[in-house]
Amino acid sequence: MTEAPRRGRPKAFHDKTEQNTVRALDRAMALLQALAESDGLTLTELAQAQGESPATVYRVLTTLAQRQMVELDPRGQVWHVGPGTFRAGAAFLRRTNVVERARAPMQELMRTTGETANLGIEQAGEVLFLTQVETHQPIRAFFPPGTRSPMHASGIGKALLAWMPEARRRTLVPAGPLDGFTPATITDPAALERDLEQVCHRGFAIDDEERTQGMRCVAAPVFNALGEPVAGVSVSGPVFRLHSADVVRVGGLVVAAAAEVTVAIGGQAPSGIR
Repeated sequence: MTEAPRRGRPKAFHDKTEQNTVRALDRAMALLQALAESDGLTLTELAQAQGESPATVYRVLTTLAQRQMVELDPRGQVWHVGPGTFRAGAAFLRRTNVVERARAPMQELMRTTGETANLGIEQAGEVLFLTQVETHQPIRAFFPPGTRSPMHASGIGKALLAWMPEARRRTLVPAGPLDGFTPATITDPAALERDLEQVCHRGFAIDDEERTQGMRCVAAPVFNALGEPVAGVSVSGPVFRLHSADVVRVGGLVVAAAAEVTVAIGGQAPSGIR
């Protein structure tokens, strides 16, 4: 019996990544990613970064510009992502109603703690920040939408890992040494497991200068209707304001905010969670 083709794929598809990759499209996506991760780049800078000729890169850019995915600032001849890119990203956010539901609890969290509140999910083995409510303090944490962070060195990442099924967690945490970013980063997988046990015990995760020196983060998970962690809410701030002595108090506020979001999306926390 002939297997029916999967919807969304042509009949000739054989799950061979290289065979089914459109090189021109891949080049265009690489340029978009480079622009998204910068404050704007010139044609020369893009060509050098991508290892392509300026003529080739220019053709790709002009094609993307026709779709408003990129735009050129003529004053400095600098290319930026365009409004079309924003519209595409907004479509992703519309799939995740947790963003809308989390807004009010995050605003209240920022007011009660005086620090920036963040919302993130796990995507492709990393924390993807979806939105934040910034504090009005001049020195503050800043995670614009689309920012990514390693799971093991992120408050939200550890909050998600702590309540994931063990099999899923092992696919996201390498067996070998983990990347270090500061002297405080947990790089030993066994030590990370012990830390995650503490996260489950107290109900919230702590990033204690593990990703960026001088910054502290407290995070708690948001659960779906099956009791699975699908997002994380956090508060981030400089250690000279978010003191170690404040962590338990702030942790309780973050847990309450995350629980409010859980209820708002029709979720439920696993039994035993605070």
